[in-house]
Amino acid sequence: AFSMYFLFAYLLPLLYDPYFWTILIAIAISSWASMNVNSTFRRYGNVENHNGITGTEAAQIIMSSVGINDVTIQPIAGSLTDNYNPQNKTLNLSEPVYNSTSVAAVGVAAHEVGHAIQDKVKYMPMSLRTALVPIVNLGSNLAMPLILLGIIFGLNQTLIRIGIICFATVLVFQLATLPVEFNASSRALKQLRVTGILNEDELPMGRKVLRAAALTYVAAVLSSFLQLFHLLLLFGNNNRNN
Repeated sequence: AFSMYFLFAYLLPLLYDPYFWTILIAIAISSWASMNVNSTFRRYGNVENHNGITGTEAAQIIMSSVGINDVTIQPIAGSLTDNYNPQNKTLNLSEPVYNSTSVAAVGVAAHEVGHAIQDKVKYMPMSLRTALVPIVNLGSNLAMPLILLGIIFGLNQTLIRIGIICFATVLVFQLATLPVEFNASSRALKQLRVTGILNEDELPMGRKVLRAAALTYVAAVLSSFLQLFHLLLLFGNNNRNN
């Protein structure tokens, strides 16, 4: 009984704490997006496409149809770790995609080829995102250490503000990523239709897989925004109190 009373007394104030809710909502959004993309991929990962084409073959067909002949396709470990690397011109397909003939596999492979097409045509948002990478890597590595140092040194507002600005670069990068990912999915669906890899019955399934994947990027933006908002609330209040 005492432990229940103590738990209730501890949790009740949290219900009125905006800091608590921003973190809770951020975790909920990220968790939902992750579960959604995984469940959608599993659902359509069990549906074989009518051509019996693997993810690798789909990527090869699409790249050949658009004149891309300098990109190497290779398998990588993990699930949903697929990516296109413009630096070394490699299309990296995860194990559930590389040799799978499912609708989900060819959809994911086509999406990554969408990035290769963006690279070929010098798609401006992709170039912007690539240019932001070193800035974001630096900002994400410095953000929390600077904020912690600011706290240690008596809530030093200069260090804390620089840390928050560094954290904000992550949000800027994620915002820049959204048009790149949505455009890659749009290109993927177009090529899946034009090449006949998926038929009219399968295209809606492929669209659902790509939409679920895109929502993970939207969720990342919302989560980072809420974390940034949490930092501003937390240290903005401290600043006003001082």
